[in-house]
Amino acid sequence: MTDMIRVLIADDHPLFRDGLSAMLTDAPDTELVGAASSGTEAVDMARETQPDVVVMDLNMPGLHGIEATRRIVADSPHITVLVLTMFDDDDSIFSALRAGARGYLLKGADQEQIRAAIGAAANGEIIFGTELAARVLAYFTAGPSAPPPVFPQLTDREREVLDLVAQGRANPAIAAKLGLSQKTVRNHVSNILTKLQVADRAQAIVQARDAGLGLQSRI
Repeated sequence: MTDMIRVLIADDHPLFRDGLSAMLTDAPDTELVGAASSGTEAVDMARETQPDVVVMDLNMPGLHGIEATRRIVADSPHITVLVLTMFDDDDSIFSALRAGARGYLLKGADQEQIRAAIGAAANGEIIFGTELAARVLAYFTAGPSAPPPVFPQLTDREREVLDLVAQGRANPAIAAKLGLSQKTVRNHVSNILTKLQVADRAQAIVQARDAGLGLQSRI
């Protein structure tokens, strides 16, 4: 590839973002088109700048990196998203791939690995860090398995609570259903709103139902 690779960074940690920006600015074959500090900003900047590659962290304010990836790829399928994060659990990896990411690296990768991955991603290759490649291969050769859960940023209990919220149940009913105190349910609901980056229960219900939760009481 002879043209400059246009890269957008999306990471909420200023020191890491600045270091990555400096690395890409100094590289002879990359052009840094922007650096986003939230998922929402990443989606907006990707739409505006149309980079070749977005280097995407997962755990960000405004919008989770997996949902940001999904929106970027849906808006501009020609943009390649390369995840660069600290999360190495299977749920995060495969949720990112399902959202449209074309590569996944851990933040322990050195600068040469990151530059090589960006170049390969820009050329249409699917990239995984060495420590992840064997797990990805094993996943796809093991046969069908349960898909990753929706909203991977939530705990199993929080997803259970969200499902009941999406069914239209109030906190006392949720507490009775799950055998929890109402205070514990309130705490779970508060955590869910924070992790989904929504302002209130109604917005959480919309997201949950769009993802297929809350169906039991509406059939």
